[in-house]
Amino acid sequence: MSTLSGLRSPTEADRLRPDVYDFSVVLGGPLYQIVRRAHLSGSALELLHRRIVVIALFAWLPLLMLSVLSGRAWGDAVRVPFLIDVDTHARFLFALPLLIAAELVLHQRMLPLVRQFLERDLSAKASRTRFDAALASAQRLRDSLVAEVLLILFVYFVGILYIWPRHSALDVATWYGTPADGGRRLSPAGWWFVYVSLPAFQFILLRWYFRLFVWIRFLWHVTRCELDLIPTHPDRAGGLGFLSNTVIAFAPLLVAHGVLLAGTIANKVFFQRATLLDFKVELGIVPAALLLAVLGPLVLFMPHLAEVRRAGLRAYGTLAQRYVREFDDKWLRGRAPAGEPLIGSSDIQSLADLANSFEVVRSMRLVPFDRDTVVRLAVITLLPVAPLVLTMVSLDELLKRLLRIVF
Repeated sequence: MSTLSGLRSPTEADRLRPDVYDFSVVLGGPLYQIVRRAHLSGSALELLHRRIVVIALFAWLPLLMLSVLSGRAWGDAVRVPFLIDVDTHARFLFALPLLIAAELVLHQRMLPLVRQFLERDLSAKASRTRFDAALASAQRLRDSLVAEVLLILFVYFVGILYIWPRHSALDVATWYGTPADGGRRLSPAGWWFVYVSLPAFQFILLRWYFRLFVWIRFLWHVTRCELDLIPTHPDRAGGLGFLSNTVIAFAPLLVAHGVLLAGTIANKVFFQRATLLDFKVELGIVPAALLLAVLGPLVLFMPHLAEVRRAGLRAYGTLAQRYVREFDDKWLRGRAPAGEPLIGSSDIQSLADLANSFEVVRSMRLVPFDRDTVVRLAVITLLPVAPLVLTMVSLDELLKRLLRIVF
């Protein structure tokens, strides 16, 4: 009986151990604990709809109510009444829910990622200690109270006091305030907007940038470990192709930024006589910066993949040389054993298999994502801006031009 018990124990330990390596950059931190205690989330980010409704309405509904009470929700009391402020509605009713939903999407995609390194034996045993240390460090940083406090301080002392009034606020009379004495006289709705709604949104957004930093830092530490990659892996990335699945999980975050960009441009176009072409720099920089933040960390694996590809080409080139020489001697120079038929011989199939393996190595990517991934993420980011094309050309004219192209 004791012998059987001893046999069961390692099996059970092996079964439970992968749970230690569950890791998600969004599943932790002081705000996560507060949201859980407020019954807006479960341990695995359940209750998404409740979270979206409560947080979005907390940021948006008081603005509507206070604007109505002060007579600035509609009409001509101010240049930009609340109900036609595209940027505000895009920010709190679309971008904010997307930022919240992105947490669940990324968590579900990322949770098994660290285990993939272990289950595929990608982390060499000699560097397992370093890999575990990288994971533990990422978890500590993700859960840091100091980091979130610094984010709050940055939001109020930099975002609210400096960046927003100089670069985001409209220079006309709006529902949240009117220009006065080189500054802005806030309305009741404006006070809630500037000191509650906007800081809450900026904190959630900056918290996403912090999570991206944690993710980049973790992958950087992983690339400093010894990785056991296979050049003939069919994913054409040495076995790291699963990382591209996590990249796609950032899509809701990218869409949220596209919505923010579209809302900001729309306000400038509608209320300050700007045109869409005035923002061509922003339309190029924002997607490029987001793609760099999301895909850039995977580029860190390029030295590993390049070395594996070179080693694979050398090894499989040598193997292919030996095989084709023996194949040539056997079947083309008459050294095949007497009576061995060519038809039905496995030598031909083996030659084809070897050629396929060599082609897999030769076509290995130097980064664990492909061009289609880059294009899809760029399109996803700019998709919310597409309707603003109608500010430059009417829908009828746009359809006519499309028809001319097609027919």
